[in-house]
Amino acid sequence: MLLSLNGHRVYFDLAGPQNAPVVCFTHSLNSDGGMWAEQLVPLLGAGYRVLRLDMRGHGGSAPVDGDYTMDALSADVKRSLDVLGIKKVHFIGLSIGGMIGQGFALAYPNALASLTLCDTQPSTPPGSAGTWEERKAVVRKSGLAALADSTMTRWFTDEFKQVNPARWREIRDTISGTTPQGSAGCMSAIQNFDYLERLPTLKIPTLVICGDLDEGTPPDRNKLIASKIPGGKYEGIAQAKHMPNVERPEQFNRIMMSFLAANR
Repeated sequence: MLLSLNGHRVYFDLAGPQNAPVVCFTHSLNSDGGMWAEQLVPLLGAGYRVLRLDMRGHGGSAPVDGDYTMDALSADVKRSLDVLGIKKVHFIGLSIGGMIGQGFALAYPNALASLTLCDTQPSTPPGSAGTWEERKAVVRKSGLAALADSTMTRWFTDEFKQVNPARWREIRDTISGTTPQGSAGCMSAIQNFDYLERLPTLKIPTLVICGDLDEGTPPDRNKLIASKIPGGKYEGIAQAKHMPNVERPEQFNRIMMSFLAANR
């Protein structure tokens, strides 16, 4: 389904009982709401309403010209909730989705019942500016297909490709299908944000989850987020890289459902 926010098209998927507590998902760079498929069944079974939003230029959402900021991407989420008439959510975001979650929590704390941040960063990764510039140049010249294989290597263990080849191909194809403008715009947001020193002001129940083998958004940076937020909790998932919700869904869902139930 589609929303129109200030003239640009935003794709969303909303399922579950109308008056149920809402779980709102934001996805990683070069992905879309489909990366949360493994979480739908347990959430719907427990009586939640599930909202999945696609970022600018990702999935079914149209790109917006220019460089994006994390605060602008957070505002996209808030405007989407306003249009849909949703006042409060349990927010779950992974990678840039978790960065957006931090910005959302700082800007709109009254819209949150709880916050789950996965495999993410509290600020622009140290020393990463050059790498992001190189990736943006590749994307603008050759499209996302040029980065698909290297991205999948960072996101998943070799075991996952062997055990679940259909899901592996599905996610790889989603990377390739991301618009260059949407990808590069979001890379610019990652290049220029810093929420670290503001995190101690949050008063929202917060859980941080990270794959133990994640190199791009490593466990120590995720533990740092949990340590900065009062009452923040950290959970590691063994034998998983950047997408533990897809690679180890049983472990991820058990942690997620327990946290949501405690804050329902």
